[in-house]
Amino acid sequence: MWINAFIVCVLCIAWVKKKTLNSNEKILLLLGGSRFYFLCFSRVHSFLSTIYPYYLLVHPVMQLLLGASSSFNCSNLWISACLCVFYCIKIANVRNWFSYLKVKIDRISPWLLLGSEIYSLGIGILVYNIIDKAVCENINFTCQGRFWKANITLDEHFFPFYFITGLLFVTSFTAVISSALLLLFSLWRHKHNMQTNSMSSLSMDAHIKAMKSILSFLVMYSMNFITLIVTVIYSTKEDKAIMFLIYLFLYAFPGVHSLILIFSNPKLVKILLRILPCVKCKVCMK
Repeated sequence: MWINAFIVCVLCIAWVKKKTLNSNEKILLLLGGSRFYFLCFSRVHSFLSTIYPYYLLVHPVMQLLLGASSSFNCSNLWISACLCVFYCIKIANVRNWFSYLKVKIDRISPWLLLGSEIYSLGIGILVYNIIDKAVCENINFTCQGRFWKANITLDEHFFPFYFITGLLFVTSFTAVISSALLLLFSLWRHKHNMQTNSMSSLSMDAHIKAMKSILSFLVMYSMNFITLIVTVIYSTKEDKAIMFLIYLFLYAFPGVHSLILIFSNPKLVKILLRILPCVKCKVCMK
C-alpha cells in the first residue's frame, strides 16, 4: 500500500505543479490508485473476517467490501494491460499503421482508461448484486434481522462471476502477451536494420528498457494469471495452506510490480532516493 501511495502522491504533486500529466503518468496514477484501494479494501475485509467476523454479516458490509475490492482489482488488471500496450505502441515499429497509432495514442489513452474504469465499475456492481442475491437466498434472520447467518453454495451462485472474471483475465493476459511479442519482433527487426546499415540508434536502448519492463511484467502477470485460476478451483475447498499461498502472491503482486515500475522510471527513483534518507533519520530519532 505504501509503495502505490508513493506513486500516487508523487504524480499528484507533479500534476499540481505542471497543471498537466502525460499519458504514461496518467496510466501510472490510475494504476497506483487502483492498486492502493484494492489492497486497502482487501485489508479491511481480512481484518474484519479475523477480528470481527460477525460484522461482515451486517447488510451491506460484505457486499460493499467484496464489490469494491473486485472493481479495483479489475481496474488494476486492465490498466496494467493498457500500460503494456502503451509501451508497445510508443516504441515498437512494425507497420505503417503503427505510426498512426503513435500519433493518436495520447488522445486514445484517456478514453481507454475511462473505458477500463467504467468496465471495472460494472464488475464491482455485478459482484455486489451476485453476493447480495446469494446471501438473500441463503439467510436465517437472527437478532431482529440485523445479522445474517449465511450458508452459500459458491458453485450455484458464483458461476456467472467466475465466467466473466475468467474472460477478463484472458483478455488482459492476451493484450500483455501480444504487446510483448510485438515489441520483441520490433527489437529484432530494429537490430537487423542496424546491422545491415552499419548504424547505431538510441531507440535500441528504448527498446531494451521497454522490453525489460514488459517481460518482467509478463512473468509476474503469468504467475498472477495461474494463481487466479487456482483461486477459482480451490475457492470451494477448505485447503488453508494452498489458499494462504494463493492470497500471499495475489496481494504481493500489486506491490512488487509497482516497485519494478518505480525503478524503471528515473523521476520516481530520484524522488525515492531523496525521501529515503529523511525516513531513515526519523526512524533513528525514534
